[in-house]
Amino acid sequence: MDRAAFAVAFTERLRARGARVDLDAAGTLARALAVRLPDDVGELYWTARVCLVRRSEDLARFDAVFADAFEGGVPRAETTPAPSSLRVRDASPGTSGGDEPEGAASGGLPWTTLSSSGESDDDEESHELPELSPSALEARAEEPFERLSDAEVALLGEWLATLCPDPPRRRTRRRARGGSGGKVALRATLARARRTGWEPLTLVRERPRKRPRRVVVLCDVSGSMRAQAAVHLHLARALTSLMETETFTFGIRTTRLTPLLRRGTVEDAVARVTEAVTDRFGGTRIAASLRELLASRHGALLRGAVVVVLSDGWDSDPAESMTAAMTRLRRRAHRIVWANPRAAAPGFTPSTGGMSAALPHCDALLPAHSFTALREVIEAVTTER
Repeated sequence: MDRAAFAVAFTERLRARGARVDLDAAGTLARALAVRLPDDVGELYWTARVCLVRRSEDLARFDAVFADAFEGGVPRAETTPAPSSLRVRDASPGTSGGDEPEGAASGGLPWTTLSSSGESDDDEESHELPELSPSALEARAEEPFERLSDAEVALLGEWLATLCPDPPRRRTRRRARGGSGGKVALRATLARARRTGWEPLTLVRERPRKRPRRVVVLCDVSGSMRAQAAVHLHLARALTSLMETETFTFGIRTTRLTPLLRRGTVEDAVARVTEAVTDRFGGTRIAASLRELLASRHGALLRGAVVVVLSDGWDSDPAESMTAAMTRLRRRAHRIVWANPRAAAPGFTPSTGGMSAALPHCDALLPAHSFTALREVIEAVTTER
């Protein structure tokens, strides 16, 4: 069995069912299988569950995916029942310690997610969860996005709109008078000297005018970025509402989303974007997508802009293609900020072909795995250089 291929395929099935799986979960499972290959389905179940599941609400999804893979019509090697040490006993009141979940002895899953028995409707109503508030989520600012619920992600999206400072600015050829410092405006100074017998008693100064600099957001919506795509679209929506921002998504092809993000509420905008992007959660061709954008009529939007790439750098195109595309992008853009959610992992090195080829052309490589990390990305975008 190819352990890495199994870990990646099983992780993708979990994400397809709606489970929030850590970015490095597939690697963790592959390393666990390399340390000790399970002897039976029961051991494999527990190994995969410990490595992949982080939220209790994802247990049912994990059980369903595991059942489809090992208890359905898929041919597999004959397995023995899970050992008794791996069977979870029902600890609910009114049952004996020796009882086992139904199906454990009949060749089913070694453990299934069971609802707690003995609770009435009144008990459920008396345990209502309080509404989420910004103060309640402050402690989760460092939490990876894949571990947050949909409600928490939506609330963090609203916070992003309040964190964006003034947009980056660029100098223009036009000049504005007034203030101290700057160059002396000779024509204005001589014109004012007429009133004082042509003695330049007052020096009129001028400085270059500044205008907001365009920001271009390139958001990766491939399968490896499934857990972060929604949050990154919230970031693009926040930037669009506060400054001149163009947003494109890429997976296999490039899609312009700016008109969709400018209308309606955040939830409506993200919902429209989800319907418009047809290649989401598929493969990744970063180099080809960049070439397509540079050659299109929207390529002029990149000139002099701050380009933000939200991607893990996993590319199916050759590294040479990425180098050529990033070289063209570097010549056209003012700055390139690459936000990689995997950059926060301990011992991270940009060793993948696409990321290593793109790094020499980037002004900054930042993590983008949590709300705190996105603050740093926003600061890097809006800081004048």
